[in-house]
Amino acid sequence: MAGLQSGAPAPTDITLHSQSRVLEISFSDGEQFRIPFELMRVYSPSAEVAGHGPGQEVLQTGKREVTLTGLEPVGNYAVQPSFSDGHDTGIFSWDYLYFLGSQQDQLWADYNARLTAAGVDRDAPMPKKAGSSCASH
Repeated sequence: MAGLQSGAPAPTDITLHSQSRVLEISFSDGEQFRIPFELMRVYSPSAEVAGHGPGQEVLQTGKREVTLTGLEPVGNYAVQPSFSDGHDTGIFSWDYLYFLGSQQDQLWADYNARLTAAGVDRDAPMPKKAGSSCASH
């Protein structure tokens, strides 16, 4: 999870646009971003997506039509979205949302390059999980 940087811009307004599937967020420095739900989902900071360390990221596919079913505040520093595919474990700090918004073009390019390298289509369904590597039995 991205931390909070001292003096970093804070959100002044957050609006969910369900039909266009974007999170519109305005920040105290005047920046405003429209972050697609799909981008949020494929770059979720959760361990399920980001892994537990470098090189453990899980490439997300089939998320083009994902929607937000909920958005809960986490203290004064983040929100926790619930996605229509059941994913609800990512905590998006204000810094991380600012990063997603300001770096969208590069993030989309990186995502498309990872899809190409893996030989996978963006709309391919996610493979079924055999079990959870995070759970202890």
